Amino acid sequence: MIVQVSSQTPPTARELLLDAARYLFWEKGYAATGVAELLQRAHVNSGSFYHVFPSKEALLLAVLEDYLGGLEPAVLRPAFARHRDPIERIFAILQGYREKLLATGCQYGCPIGRLALEIEAENLPAHNRIAANFAAWTTAVRACLEAVRDRLPLHCDLDALATFVLTVMEGGVMQARSYRRMEPFDQSIAQLRSYFQCLLAQQAQLIFKGKRKRK
Repeated sequence: MIVQVSSQTPPTARELLLDAARYLFWEKGYAATGVAELLQRAHVNSGSFYHVFPSKEALLLAVLEDYLGGLEPAVLRPAFARHRDPIERIFAILQGYREKLLATGCQYGCPIGRLALEIEAENLPAHNRIAANFAAWTTAVRACLEAVRDRLPLHCDLDALATFVLTVMEGGVMQARSYRRMEPFDQSIAQLRSYFQCLLAQQAQLIFKGKRKRK
């Protein structure tokens, strides 16, 4: 008799708790989620919980670190695979959020944005990790902008522009979720694209004028 042994390693208590926390913190919020609910969803006991995490706040910090580590494989890599042009890659990132809104009937909300609004301002460790998540996002967008530096006006502040892109995304998602319709998100992204087109056209015109002067 041959016994089939599964090659899949069962998830650890830490992985189960992280998965449960990601869902419940997004679905109910951090404050409204109790340890008992986390244990029930993760199917682990309290001993396993406190062996891995000394507190719910420690679990929150681990969730935020997990989001940070997942940015490249879960958000950036799929978006960048769609386009080679750096600016189109930025809009592909935004398209990914649009698809999440559509898939959830406009109930999707950025988990980092939600935690940023909910976690008390005095919780500096959590807000430092939230800021690190935002910084990683804007750093990826800024790298795309840096790749097309010669196509943008010289006065263009790339750091500020990357932050603006993040603000448009967060605001668009938040409003679409509140109104339960896509128009606020789509209108926000359309205005952002128009702004990019103005920047590109401005620089293209300057380059054209410079070439004419040299003739």
